[in-house]
Amino acid sequence: MAENEINYDILMEKALKHVVIEALKYASENGLSETNHFYITFNTTHPGVRMDTALLNQYPENMTIVLQHQFANLMISENYFEVDLSFNNIPHSLRIPFEAITYFADPYARFALSFSEPINATPKSEPIEQKVSGGSADIISIDAFRKK
Repeated sequence: MAENEINYDILMEKALKHVVIEALKYASENGLSETNHFYITFNTTHPGVRMDTALLNQYPENMTIVLQHQFANLMISENYFEVDLSFNNIPHSLRIPFEAITYFADPYARFALSFSEPINATPKSEPIEQKVSGGSADIISIDAFRKK
């Protein structure tokens, strides 16, 4: 790609990532209904991720969290979100940069997004496949829109 060309892959990733940010903002301001819940997979090696060392040792590359009934202190900033979750009845605070997110789903809404890792790197062409409880979700992978 020439230096002065528009990189539509990166623009698309940023636009789709904004959907995730807005969904998280909605949840932080209004909570989640009894039916909606979020599955969020993120790269634990991303430099902005903050999590307990014990969790990092257990999930050295990727981790999936579920925001449903038992989460607290969901706060959204410009570049990351923070949330308190309990793992094996032990509370943990997580800080997850939006750029570290590789997968987002709301199984009730049958909505899912898959992202390449990280968004400012050369995009990978391998889609992420994940099953969600309660049926299948329509996963939107930006790979379908990339030049071949």
